[in-house]
Amino acid sequence: MTEPPNEAPSQAPDEPTGSEHRITSVSRAGLTFDVHDSGPADGEVVVLLHGFPERATCWTYVAPQLNAAGYRTLAMDQRGYSRGARPTRRRDYRTGDLARDVVALIDAAVGPDGTVHLVGHDWGAIVAWSLAQHHGLRLRSLTAVSVPHPQAFVSAVKHSPQLLRSWYMGFFQLPVLPELLGAHTGRVEAMLASSGMTEGDLARYRREVVEDGALPTALNWYRALPLTDPRSARARVRVPTTMVWSDGDTAIDRWGPANSGRWVDAPFTYVELPGVTHWIPSQAPDLLASVILERVGAQ
Repeated sequence: MTEPPNEAPSQAPDEPTGSEHRITSVSRAGLTFDVHDSGPADGEVVVLLHGFPERATCWTYVAPQLNAAGYRTLAMDQRGYSRGARPTRRRDYRTGDLARDVVALIDAAVGPDGTVHLVGHDWGAIVAWSLAQHHGLRLRSLTAVSVPHPQAFVSAVKHSPQLLRSWYMGFFQLPVLPELLGAHTGRVEAMLASSGMTEGDLARYRREVVEDGALPTALNWYRALPLTDPRSARARVRVPTTMVWSDGDTAIDRWGPANSGRWVDAPFTYVELPGVTHWIPSQAPDLLASVILERVGAQ
């Protein structure tokens, strides 16, 4: 399935509908996470997970379209980003802990036995894949945006130029230097601009991540990678899944997303967006919303 690119709406979305039973925050393991809750309070729940270096506001133009279709959306500022959830140790950012944070949100929204639709972009997709692998009974569907199944990513290193595209992951392992360059020299910002971030995206990054003090703890997502059990990446997914990738992505090679279905034992759809950069939620929100609605509507 391939669609032409689409520009973000020029106007801000309407205010969320309804105010009853709204979740503004959720807590787990002594940490408190900010939550953006919108749409019909009784609608099926779609959880939206942001990536690096963004926060829940990256879904500003996607969530209203899901809300208009009758879905309730919950977008959480994740660990390292929410002001009440910024532990400093890198071991606190292992993928299993990031996934359990989202399980706490699901419990708060639909109870311990309820299910939700899950959407994740960039690092949010990594967390989403982990939930599908290890907490699959809590999900009705998965839409992964940009980043493939973890084992597909590992395999892509052998079958594609993925290792070259992932050079920044090694750079982010360095102590102190990346956040200093990011906060004071603009080097990280220049890297983001070269990947296709617009000036509006970059302004949001400066305001919500750098100026808010979240950059050092956001980098811990990368620094915890060596602490993650590599065997967990091999787990298969048994949740209906859509994988969305864009051919303007400079960080993720096509091989991983296009082959993610090899590790999904459920209905799987691959969607490729031409002429769109890595930053799909903010740069092609209409297309992404339509893809999400196609997946959640099929369940």
